[in-house]
This record gives sequence, structure tokens and C-alpha cells, in this order.
Amino acid sequence: MAQLWGGRFTKETDQLVYNFNASISFDKKFYRQDIEGSMAHVKMLAKQNILTEDEKNQILAGLEGILKDVEAGTLVITDEYEDIHSFVEANLIDRIGDAGKKLHTGRSRNDQVALDMKLYTRHEITETNTLLKRLLEVILAIMEDNTETYMPGFTHLQKAQPITLAHHMGAYFEMFKRDRQRLDDIYKRLNYCPLGSGALAGTTYPLDRDYTAQLLDFDGPTLNSMDSVADRDYVIELLSALSTIMMHLSRFSEEIIIWNSNEYRFVEIDDAYSTGSSIMPQKKNPDIAELVRGKTGRVYGALMSILTTMKGIPLAYNKDMQEDKELTFDAIDTVKGCVALFTGMLETLKFHKDVMQESAMKGFTNATDAADYLVNHGVPFRDAHAIIGRLVLYCIEQDKAIDELSLDELKAISPVFEQDVFEAVSLETCVNKRMTIGAPGPKAMREVIRINKEYLKKEASNPLKTTK
Repeated sequence: MAQLWGGRFTKETDQLVYNFNASISFDKKFYRQDIEGSMAHVKMLAKQNILTEDEKNQILAGLEGILKDVEAGTLVITDEYEDIHSFVEANLIDRIGDAGKKLHTGRSRNDQVALDMKLYTRHEITETNTLLKRLLEVILAIMEDNTETYMPGFTHLQKAQPITLAHHMGAYFEMFKRDRQRLDDIYKRLNYCPLGSGALAGTTYPLDRDYTAQLLDFDGPTLNSMDSVADRDYVIELLSALSTIMMHLSRFSEEIIIWNSNEYRFVEIDDAYSTGSSIMPQKKNPDIAELVRGKTGRVYGALMSILTTMKGIPLAYNKDMQEDKELTFDAIDTVKGCVALFTGMLETLKFHKDVMQESAMKGFTNATDAADYLVNHGVPFRDAHAIIGRLVLYCIEQDKAIDELSLDELKAISPVFEQDVFEAVSLETCVNKRMTIGAPGPKAMREVIRINKEYLKKEASNPLKTTK
């Protein structure tokens, strides 16, 4: 088909060049945003008497018909068109005639694609944020049920001190809460309308950019037309935030994979989120967790790709920037899929609480508290540290936990030990006496759970804007 921009050229574009240049195969994804942006633009043109009311009504009716037919499947977006903008405009002209040729008045494809990408990104931020909220609700439910489920806390993947499952889950709640806050911040920063910036230097038409921004739920128009069409900071920020989300999911997945192993047996993954082996009938593999962990690199790659693409681009718009779409679309879809699947896996996860507690006891996680016991009975800390080191060595030789030893065995290591040591080094005591906010003690955890409930309640009553 003839190109909408073909007047300057005396011969057809080489087919290979046309195919290489075209973006319809991927930018058709934001057909709705392109049509919504065009409808707002037309309303503004009529308000400014650049279009007549009749022309406005014809164009709006034509655009509404195209949107309806695309969503009904009766109008197919094909590679016959160079990009989604050409598809919409060409079909509009076919439907309503000369009035459709006025759609592009006061507008360039540069500010048009910048608008489409912002509208699409804004919508996907809201969708991703909603999925993260659901994940937080699942994590919080696990926390509420497990304020007294004892397990080992780790450093260097070595058992360190006793904590609760609620405390461990709470760490991930904080991570994903920060992820949502990052998305909120990106939404606020990107929420300025580039439409009306033209190719790079605005236009001589008396556009009302504030009105266009208002129609599309932006906080206002962008303030520099060159930056408006050259800016992809919000894409970079989003891909950075998505990479961080995937990093958090990957860490969580790694722990579930370890906990699901025969050596740990802390959890059992539901059959719906596991697969078997084609040769080993005993296997139950944590495939969803492994795939989430694996797909993290895919999202990282998108971030590195757009950073590399943008680093050498002079002002203003350059065709390189077309590369922002495929990788961003893929990263968004990947993250949304991973969050949804991970949430389902976590919600159906079975925790073996007895195994967790036994692991905490056998791992000498109360050794620090045993040293504190000696210190509180007058033993210098350095001496107490050495005494407990010998005590742990004895326990390993006897295959016993510290609180399984008799008082005589303890006194043989240090005569300072008395009967009250057993209460002092019990898992319950070790956890319960850690009462400062952020610690694993039940009282502290209940306060954190209350705060987190309030956070989710506030978020529910103040959702992000969505496109009209």
C-alpha cells in the first residue's frame, strides 16, 4: 500500500527495507492506546476550532468503529501496514473519507508513539501493581498463621539463629512492598502527556495541550517538546523495577527450591505447580520456581538492551527508539506471568512445621543465647564464646541439641550452668525475648502484621489511575 508519508519519494521503498523498518508486528499491541490518544487529540482540535463539530463527530465515530471491530475480531491488524498509527489512519480514511485525513493535524508520529508507549506503560504498571498486591496478601496470610512456627534463620546458608516462618515471610513482604512503591513512583514521573510536541519543535496550530492531558488522565503536558519525543527514561525505570521484582522472586524461588529438597523437607509444593521426571518415577520437581528463577535473566536482558540502545542517541527522536517496544512488552508479560504463577504456588505451599522446628534445634541456632546466658551470669563474653564453642563440638560428637543435654553434661563444660539454662535456650525463649520492632518475637510480629494490614487497606482505597 502507499505510505502515508510517501509524497517526498519518487519510488517505492525496497521490500526488505520496508520490512526492517516496520513495527506493526509488535506495536499493534497498543492499538487501544493509539485510538484513545487519537480520540482525545480530535476532541482537542475541535475545542480549538481546528476541526468542525461535524468533522470531530465523523472521526470519533470512525475511530470507535475501528476499536470495536478490532476487539470483535472482524478487523484484523495485518503486516500490510507499517505501524499501528498507519493502520488506524488508513482504515479511518477508508471508512469516513476526507475527514479522516485531518486526524493527523498538529501531530507527528514521534509524539504519537511517545503517547501510546506512555499510555500502555501506565496501564501495565497498574496491572503489575495489582498482581503484587495479591502476592502480598498471600504472604501476609502466611505470616498471620505462623507467628509461632519456629525455624532456623540463616547467614551464609548456615543455620544462625532461631526465627519464625512469619518473620522469614515478612522479609519478602518488605521487598515486594518496596517494589510496589517503585512502580508508584514511576507512574507519577511518567504521567505527563507528550502529545502536541510534534516531531520535536511543537506546532504552529493553537493546540490546548492541558486539555489533551486532562482528557487522558495525565497530570499535565510535558514541558519540553524535544525531551517529550526523545524520553524513554520511564521505560528504563520500569525495566529496572521489573528486574528488581524478578530478583526478589528469584531469591524466593531459590529458597523454595532448597526447602523442597529431600535434605530440607521444609515444604511440599502442590502437584498443580510441580512436574515429574520422564525416567525417574519418584521425582517431584519445583519447575515453576525454577522457571521464575530462570526468566529473571530474560528481564535483566531487556534492561541492558534499552540502556545500550539509548546511550548514544542524540536529540531528538531516532529510529533506534523503536527497539524499546518488543523487549518492554516481553519483560512486562514475563513479570506478570511470573508474579501470578508464583502467587498461586505460594498460596498452595504446604509447610512442614515440625521439620522446620527440628532443624532449628539441631542446628544450634540457640548457641548465641547460650553464650548470652553465661554473660548474664558473670562470664566475660570472649570466654563465654569459647565455652559455647566447646559445647557445640560436644553436641556434634553426641548427636544432640544443646537443650537435649543433661544439666550434668552442661556443668562438665562450665559449672556456671544451672537448671534455668533450659528455659533460657529454648526456641520459644530465644524468639520471644526478641521484642524490638522488626524482630521475630510474636508481639513484634503481630504489630508488623497490623501495620501491613493497614498498608494494604490504604492501597485498596486509593488505587492508581487508569486510562479513561
